[in-house]
Amino acid sequence: MPMLENDSLINRDIVIVGQQPWDVEIGSNCKNLAVEFSRHNRVLYVNAALDRITYMRHKNEPRVVKRIEVIQHKKPGILSIATNLWNLFPDCMVESFTWLRVRPVFNFFNRTANRKFADSILRAIKDLGFKDVILFNDNDMFRSYYLKEFLLPKVSIYYSRDYMLGVDYWKFHGSVLEPKLIAKSDICIANSTYLADYCRQYNPRSYYVGQGCDLTMFTDPQRRDEPAEIKNIAHPRIGYVGALQSLRLDIELLEFVASSRPEWNMILVGPEDDAFKASRLHGMKNVFFTGGKPPETLPGFIGSFDVCINPQIVNQVTIGNYPRKIDEYLAMGKPVVATDTKAMSIFADHTYLGKSKEDYVTLIGRALSEDSPENSAGRVAFASSHTWEQNVKEIYKAINLFEGN
Repeated sequence: MPMLENDSLINRDIVIVGQQPWDVEIGSNCKNLAVEFSRHNRVLYVNAALDRITYMRHKNEPRVVKRIEVIQHKKPGILSIATNLWNLFPDCMVESFTWLRVRPVFNFFNRTANRKFADSILRAIKDLGFKDVILFNDNDMFRSYYLKEFLLPKVSIYYSRDYMLGVDYWKFHGSVLEPKLIAKSDICIANSTYLADYCRQYNPRSYYVGQGCDLTMFTDPQRRDEPAEIKNIAHPRIGYVGALQSLRLDIELLEFVASSRPEWNMILVGPEDDAFKASRLHGMKNVFFTGGKPPETLPGFIGSFDVCINPQIVNQVTIGNYPRKIDEYLAMGKPVVATDTKAMSIFADHTYLGKSKEDYVTLIGRALSEDSPENSAGRVAFASSHTWEQNVKEIYKAINLFEGN
């Protein structure tokens, strides 16, 4: 279904719910989108309600203490973050029930928790004077399942940016609830073509809206100094930056590449899980582990690589995920070899995509031989098009298409 060209939204009231509270230091898509939305609209970013188990286990931690003070009305629940942007700490506590396996019982407790959560949001909406709200749900399929019914938004949006059902915590109840939530939402949007197709099974108003990235750190020439710890590693260097998790990365593939081309040096930057620590990679003379590194040092590592790789293993967790690290690699002009998944299709003209460990050896060789200043410039230009502003424009197109019908 073609979208309208109307890619702006002005002076609207947007309520955002999702997986990540604002007061967690790590970034997230949803927080970036909230900031971009707030440039021309009023935005209320809602933290999840405190659940009883979290309270019992962590009641002395500052974040939990803050939530209890709000629940006890000792402190206000609405905090101003910036112009047009507020953060809500719900003034309620909900029970912990996700472990329940009897669906009618789970549904009862979930609806009750949703009602308390919604009532807290409604009080904040009234206090802020929000009208005709747009409800933006970032993959929150349990805690926000009934919010469309309770908040009665002008537009309800479900945002799919991870295939949550590939994770055990979400699988049992989520396999039933998420399709229903997608179906009843007015619009579904996704940051990968795979997830857009998944949502489209249940809702024809499902759109791929792309992914925003803040690539400033990776385009800053002052951050490209080669780290001292890898200065003595000979070229060519084949590099990966990110968490080294066997759930997401193909250890056998890495072992095959390293053993097939001993003249290539492989540098793996990031914390390892137990499977990586026990792998044969640690016994290979041309494989180097640096451990986890501060984010601001990563451009220096990437800049020192001759080829960057993203050796994903294909499973339910990885197949639909938008790989933001690819944009980071490309923003530095680096040739990239990655696993061929549907989510990678949008990068097909600017990366080398392989399906097997043998493909990786062949494609890394091609990447080394075909690199040029012209190719590098093309990669940088492509990555620079993936901005949060452009991402939000695509979301606005979907909203305007729905409201125009």
